[in-house]
Amino acid sequence: MSFNIERNNKKRVVIIGGGFGGLKLAQGLKKSNFQVVLVDKNNYHQFPPLIYQIATAGLNPSSISFPYRKLFEDRKDYYFRMAELIGIYPEDNFIQTSIGKIDYDYLVLANGTVTNFFNNKNIEEWAIPMKTVPEAMGLRNTLLASFERSITCSNEQERDEFLNVVIVGGGPSGVEIAGAIAEMKRYVLPKDYPDMDTSRVRIHLIQGEGRLLSGMSEDSSAKALDFLQKMKVEVKLNTFVTDYVDHKVKMNDGTEIGTRNLIWVGGVTASTVDGIPDECKGRGRRILVDSHNLVKGFKNIYAIGDVALMDGDANYPNGHPQMAQPAIQQGALLAKNLIAIEKNKPLTPFAYKDLGCMATIGKNKAVAEIKGFKFAGFFAWILWMAVHLVSILGVKNKFFVFMDWIWSYFTYDQSNRMILRSTQSKVIKNIEDTLRTLHGNYRTPAGNQVEKQNATAAESGDSSAAKN
Repeated sequence: MSFNIERNNKKRVVIIGGGFGGLKLAQGLKKSNFQVVLVDKNNYHQFPPLIYQIATAGLNPSSISFPYRKLFEDRKDYYFRMAELIGIYPEDNFIQTSIGKIDYDYLVLANGTVTNFFNNKNIEEWAIPMKTVPEAMGLRNTLLASFERSITCSNEQERDEFLNVVIVGGGPSGVEIAGAIAEMKRYVLPKDYPDMDTSRVRIHLIQGEGRLLSGMSEDSSAKALDFLQKMKVEVKLNTFVTDYVDHKVKMNDGTEIGTRNLIWVGGVTASTVDGIPDECKGRGRRILVDSHNLVKGFKNIYAIGDVALMDGDANYPNGHPQMAQPAIQQGALLAKNLIAIEKNKPLTPFAYKDLGCMATIGKNKAVAEIKGFKFAGFFAWILWMAVHLVSILGVKNKFFVFMDWIWSYFTYDQSNRMILRSTQSKVIKNIEDTLRTLHGNYRTPAGNQVEKQNATAAESGDSSAAKN
């Protein structure tokens, strides 16, 4: 396979990752004199703040996803390729991906984060993360299948395991998924499963710190806790999950909870980038960048968003929050700075503007902090809906999400509660197996001749030469 993108007289910007930062950068280069190549493992942009509603059957996946090619359909010298980054070869200005290699004049890493399981192999194998649309669909299938299995169990312990839901992580994702499942328990399950004793459905939220929503004020944390407890969510603070064995969640205080539904939203770590030396990485494997998002030690490689750790910002010594706004602001500024570089104009250093943060717990229940003002309850919930509705890509998506929310507000009912499993053709399976095999054959880029030969061989289709 090959990128099949011809070089022209324009300089080429290759963007790895089409999340908030990568997409904003690509949009900011629209009127520039660059050839723009966006590389992402999916062919669509997803809207992470609403992924929990996919997991609880509140929205359809297509409502929060938008195809990249639709975004680029009216642009010249804009290209999208669905591929995974394997490694970077900075000395020769090219990257190796699962579909081949491509050279660049400027490389921008915007490939975000992955779930951090803290090296616990049992939890990594059995827990359900919730960072992507496919993971959210997997969680939705798991929850619905558990409810189906619970009413056919002859063993009471097994029934309780299917009906217990354990959520690890008390950040916005954990709080929001806990509230959504609590509303399912109260409003949906009695109608869908009239023969189920819904009082046996228990929702546990486990947080390692002393309060929920540690990125917000103590007042907002306390209000979120109060909302959840009134919704019958069992919250455990200052508690760490240590293992998951025999369908039991084990905690550091010696207690355990039997469950077949372990949801892990307990933290993230930066995506691995082979070819960037360890000395260029900081806390959480984030890539160290200067105030212009230039990777330390490089002249034409940049990193933005969750994967970047900006050095020298006294207000954020541990890096900017791994949320949408820092990524969006960095992507927008980097587009202007790249254009400025080509015009020999001075660059603008990045200064993060904190626009606030918010989290919703359920109908009429949310907390929000905006420019020093704190809100809770109905008004915060309206703010949360307005901000997220505006941020979703596509007029059609905005309309369908709004209509789904209106319908749910009055009926607490959706027709999305189906267990859907995809079936792929043998042709597509063979292609993906081949790509995975090639992916596994590459080693971490170190600049040696053998690895360059492997990369070149894979690009030309010579699989025998690409094997180590």
